[in-house]
Amino acid sequence: MLVWVAFISLIIVFLALDLGLFNKRDHVIKSREAGLWTALWVTVAFSFSGVIYWLFSTGLTENPTGMSPDTAVLNYITGYLIELSLSIDNVFVIAVIFSAFAIPPKYQHRVLFWGILGAIVFRALMIVFGVALITQFEWAIYVFGVFLLYTAFKMLKSDSIKFDPKRSLVFKYLRKIYPLTKHMNGRHFFLRRMGIKAATPLFVALIVIELTDILFALDSIPAILAITADPFLVFSSNIMAILGLRSMYFLVSRMLAKFRFINYSLVVILGFVGLKMLTAEIIHVPEWVSLTLIVVSLASGIISSLLIPEKGETGTKLPD
Repeated sequence: MLVWVAFISLIIVFLALDLGLFNKRDHVIKSREAGLWTALWVTVAFSFSGVIYWLFSTGLTENPTGMSPDTAVLNYITGYLIELSLSIDNVFVIAVIFSAFAIPPKYQHRVLFWGILGAIVFRALMIVFGVALITQFEWAIYVFGVFLLYTAFKMLKSDSIKFDPKRSLVFKYLRKIYPLTKHMNGRHFFLRRMGIKAATPLFVALIVIELTDILFALDSIPAILAITADPFLVFSSNIMAILGLRSMYFLVSRMLAKFRFINYSLVVILGFVGLKMLTAEIIHVPEWVSLTLIVVSLASGIISSLLIPEKGETGTKLPD
């Protein structure tokens, strides 16, 4: 329990420094700044693998599956890369949401910051539920495996992601239960006029992003549970990836149309972890094999996108 408290406290410190010190003033995040922040969060995430090794080697954290420190580190890095790679689709959806609700670039970081706070809470609940389900009911791992294979199949059949936030059920229900306004109120989520308090587009975008993140977690969390059922490894790798999602959004969203083959990388990753879940009782896949396959899949998708000339309108296009 002490390890969990220390880790969550560390995350709170990171977030407080982020919004309260480094990004206290709303401004447009340029590619260079986003690149530096992305490099910082990736460095922090990989450096944390040293903490993982130390915790498992000293026995300071629970180790229900009896992993060695080396195996724990490999599982943590693999889980982190899975979450990071699956966040690419999330980046596209966030870009569509910001465009649909006309969120000014200078306020986008603020929306994503508060979105992450909610994501941490929901991810924690889903991870606890998922681990408990697999622990209590062994058949649950097969359900997760089939779900991931189905998701990979849908992704393979889809040429692009089509999502209209203003036609989503979330937006329709939100409009029914609370007054909404199309007018911005600076950096504030609410606006009061003539005695009526209404939610600005910032708040609407925040809610839609929050709930779509939950939907994306339905893919990523089962994928990480295929690697390890250790709650702390699943949670820490997931949260470390989420922390870097904001800066990665400002960096990758401008280049996402160029990575038109990355979708196939995600299909391979989801297909692999789905098959791993279904064959876990028959075939034991070493941790280094899982990590290598994920790295090679991502690298292949990126390199192919950069080297193979684009023909016509091929590829996913982000809104202007």
